[in-house]
Amino acid sequence: MRIDATPVRAGVPDRSARTLARWLLVSLALLAVLTALIGFAFAGSPVRIADGVQIAGVDVGGLTKSEARRLLERRFENVAHVPVVFTAGGQEFPIKATTLSVEADWAAAVESAAREGEGFGPVRGFKRLQTRFFGSEIAPPAQVYDAALDYKLAELARKIDQRHIEARLVRRGLSVDVVPGQSGLRLAQDLAAERVVRSLARLERGQPIALPVVLDPVEVTAADLAPAAAQARTALSAPVRLEYEGTRWKLPRWRIAELLSLPVGGATEIAIAGPGAEAWFKRLRKTVERAPVDAAFVVEPGGIRIAPDKPGLSIDVPATAKALLTAATSAAARTAPLSVRTAPAERSTAEAQAMGITGVVGSYYTTYGGIPSRLHNVALVAELIDGSLIAPGKTFSFNGTTGERTAEKGFEEAPVIINGELQTGLGGGICQVSTTVFNAVYEAGLQIDERTNHALYISHYPLGRDATVNYPDLDLKFTNDTDHWLLLRTFVGSGSLTVNLYGTPQDRRVETTAQPLRVVGAPTIKRVPDPQLEKGTSEVDEYGQPARSTSVSRKVYAADGTVLHEDTWYSSYRSEPKVVRVGTKPKPKPKVKPKPTKADTALPTTTDLPDAPPASTPPQP
Repeated sequence: MRIDATPVRAGVPDRSARTLARWLLVSLALLAVLTALIGFAFAGSPVRIADGVQIAGVDVGGLTKSEARRLLERRFENVAHVPVVFTAGGQEFPIKATTLSVEADWAAAVESAAREGEGFGPVRGFKRLQTRFFGSEIAPPAQVYDAALDYKLAELARKIDQRHIEARLVRRGLSVDVVPGQSGLRLAQDLAAERVVRSLARLERGQPIALPVVLDPVEVTAADLAPAAAQARTALSAPVRLEYEGTRWKLPRWRIAELLSLPVGGATEIAIAGPGAEAWFKRLRKTVERAPVDAAFVVEPGGIRIAPDKPGLSIDVPATAKALLTAATSAAARTAPLSVRTAPAERSTAEAQAMGITGVVGSYYTTYGGIPSRLHNVALVAELIDGSLIAPGKTFSFNGTTGERTAEKGFEEAPVIINGELQTGLGGGICQVSTTVFNAVYEAGLQIDERTNHALYISHYPLGRDATVNYPDLDLKFTNDTDHWLLLRTFVGSGSLTVNLYGTPQDRRVETTAQPLRVVGAPTIKRVPDPQLEKGTSEVDEYGQPARSTSVSRKVYAADGTVLHEDTWYSSYRSEPKVVRVGTKPKPKPKVKPKPTKADTALPTTTDLPDAPPASTPPQP
């Protein structure tokens, strides 16, 4: 069988394919020309903004950049004082752009709008076709006064925020109920800040704008509190007993209710705590606790002995509260132990014995008198320094021990030397105590660091051995230069004061040399006008005292004869003025005898004188 075939020449293109290709090229060329023509047709003027472009809600298409900027600025001036209403949580909050100093950068916005329709020829046309059909919204860059914005957002948050309410336990009498929690709302301030600024920078004032809020969820649910509720109900179901060394306290159900603290603030456990528990433990402390007593030094006629220390007792409140809670939340074992701790004394008997206070080291005695306020001050300041302990090598300060003498401490007005004159001042009389202390230290042979004499000479003190103090500048100081502690005690009688220094007796020998009291200046004269005395007369009220000085030297020997101290104290006393009252009353004028008149010298008639003699014998003048 034969099959005929038509031969085909290799390399000869198909004529239909070439025709199709030519038409395709022509079509593409025509399309390109058409596209270019359309682009040119809608290209518009490059100096004008493309149609469909809006800035802050205002259509600026077809306007030049300067026209658009003037339009926007004018529109913003009109709405800057018109509030935008923001809403959240069912509330409305009107805010003005001027309130937050919001300012839009219209020049930058216009430049962005102009770039929406830029390009060469047909490209610009197609870009403008896009903006015409689909539009373009440009938000202007805005500036705001940050402090004002933060303040406004905080104010909004205070009004909008609704904090969530945690689930909680509520006690009603002796029953406990669970109250479910509630979610809250919170202003999302970061998002709200951007929305507020953008909205105030717009040129439209229309529908209210919602502020962004977020949910404030509950952290503790009713299910979380179910175990605590069960424990609380068990605790209030029956009494609880507390015991200590045979003593028992019964806590009825109502008392447990007062002590029980239900969980709050996100907690999920009950506890024995709160004001009711604190008040109950305070009362229990008064019954159980006792303060520790330090070892003390007791002065007796035969010397000094040590009273032993006594440890104290204190309740361990946290441990006791924990034990009470364990017993209360137990259905069967409802007895709790009272936890008590021993409180040691600060100074034990052994420590007191090691201080070496066994006998008298120095002593001095003075007598005094005066008005009741002065006697009161002497007793008060003596009490303040009584019992002072001075460690070896340490310095005792009179002012540092007593502090400032004030009315709040009980000091009263009494005679006192101020600026060299006897006046009335707060705390008068305390120098009686400082002088007695100085002489006790002096006789003990201890190191004296600071001492000042009185401004005026006082005769009932030892010559040159007075010591004045004034807070805070004039102080009396001495140092314990022995190897053992010193104890300073004061003993106040009805008109006497004794100061004793106790320690380890040193057997020191004290030699004293006192110089005679020398007059170094005559008293000044103080003349006081007295209107009751006549001029030229005077009377002396006070004869005064001259200025005087003296010195006292002390030499202290140890038991082996070595010299420990060799000191001299100089005392200078001011003069006391002589007070003279000088008369200022004018002298009376002498009486002038009146001259006799003619009528006075005429002889009386017989009718002028009763029982007159006969006229022949006239009366003698």
